[in-house]
Amino acid sequence: MSLDYENDSVLHEKLIAEVLAQYPDKTAKRRKKHLSVATSGGEPGDESKALSECDVKSNIKSIPGVMTIRGCAYAGSKGVVWGPVKDMVHVSHGPVGCGQYSWSQRRNYYVGTTGVDTFVTMQFTSDFQEKDIVFGGDKKLEKIIDEIEELFPLNKGLTIQSECPIGLIGDDIEAVSRKKATEYKKTIVPVRCEGFRGVSQSLGHHIANDAIRDWVFGKPGVEFETGAYDVNVVGDYNIGGDAWASRILLEEIGLRVVGNWSGDATLAEVERAPKAKLNLIHCYRSMNYICRHMEEKYGIPWIEYNFFGPSQIEASLRNIAKHFGPAIEERAERLIAKYQPLVDDVVHKYWPRLHGKRVMLYVGGLRPRHVVTAYEDLGMQIVGTGYEFAHNDDYQRTGHYVKKGTLIYDDATSYELDKFIERIRPDLVGSGIKEKYPVQKMGIPFRQMHSWDYSGPYHGYDGFAIFARDMDLAINNPVWDLYDAPWKKVRAPAAAVAAE
Repeated sequence: MSLDYENDSVLHEKLIAEVLAQYPDKTAKRRKKHLSVATSGGEPGDESKALSECDVKSNIKSIPGVMTIRGCAYAGSKGVVWGPVKDMVHVSHGPVGCGQYSWSQRRNYYVGTTGVDTFVTMQFTSDFQEKDIVFGGDKKLEKIIDEIEELFPLNKGLTIQSECPIGLIGDDIEAVSRKKATEYKKTIVPVRCEGFRGVSQSLGHHIANDAIRDWVFGKPGVEFETGAYDVNVVGDYNIGGDAWASRILLEEIGLRVVGNWSGDATLAEVERAPKAKLNLIHCYRSMNYICRHMEEKYGIPWIEYNFFGPSQIEASLRNIAKHFGPAIEERAERLIAKYQPLVDDVVHKYWPRLHGKRVMLYVGGLRPRHVVTAYEDLGMQIVGTGYEFAHNDDYQRTGHYVKKGTLIYDDATSYELDKFIERIRPDLVGSGIKEKYPVQKMGIPFRQMHSWDYSGPYHGYDGFAIFARDMDLAINNPVWDLYDAPWKKVRAPAAAVAAE
């Protein structure tokens, strides 16, 4: 296991210099701001260990012509925030491509009957043609809403997820939404998430949050009987059942989850969110905006929590319980003790197989920092991590998790990421689907950390057991012993074979 952090720092600094040397001077100067090496490691709450804006620049427009792994504002709104709300129909307003590409691309598990009262895995698009670009698509959008209401009358509302041409030609989706909402007496939310807005999908998150604020919150007639221990789980998209795993723990310590969004969420859960006593935010990058709004307008505090791996589960449970007082704190301690034998069994089984293995991460949202300690709970080491679309406050939080010498990269280009992986040769890479196959072709094990590679959940104590199993299956799979082509394997000289 590489624990020589001073040596790692020097090697990673040299690696950054080698990669930058391949760029033109102007490009190298710009990209240098996005690449760094952690100079110290810390603990949450220790601000002296935070990565500053001077360490890593972020949320800056990608360099034209350089392959980025980011998504667009439409992806942030439709694919992340709104898409998993299960009892609403989400219309991709524009040409068919965006809707097709975003069709059920994440594993947002939900309970319901598809096409009756749930619509997450269905695709609805206005399928813009050339004439719609010329003459506008407002009338077509009205017709689509009418057809949806005829075919799927049990939907609780609609969102209009606008694609790039909508903003360019000036379709008035707000007017259409108001007209049809009045006609059908349903919530219809126009979302100005055209893909060209902002520098990445991050602005799409923000736009989607603002749409919740402006078109869902504050509606008259939202009745809900509140309790002293009501909480919202915000920013958990139920990938492989993560939200359900988290909900089990929260309810076991005596809390009532009155809203779990967006994963497995209903419109009613979002509408009643301002009546909760506390917001628990998992994906800070995608949902901090609406949590801040609820704190300012409704006086609801929020806490960021992390249910990846036993170390962070324990810390998060205690922090959440502290907000509600001794009774909940006592139940939290009992819960931690209850699951300790499971944790011990998992660590006992997988530590010998995973201890000392080195991991590189490159994901979006929260995972480049939140999963770090889950790996460390199994004796593994994070040697590199970074975000596709982070802001400065994400990197400030990352400094509390990573160790000195960790390679940090923001909005890494395909070239940079390939070279980092090629030179460091980690035992495992955790990234997205676009990176999976090039990494495997390098002979390096890979886990898809956007959707858990069709496994999960990874949250909670039961999820930790699945997480450990999956990392072991990836790293210790015997296929990696068969990676080299037969003609590249070292063979004994023919004379030596004959002599035997």
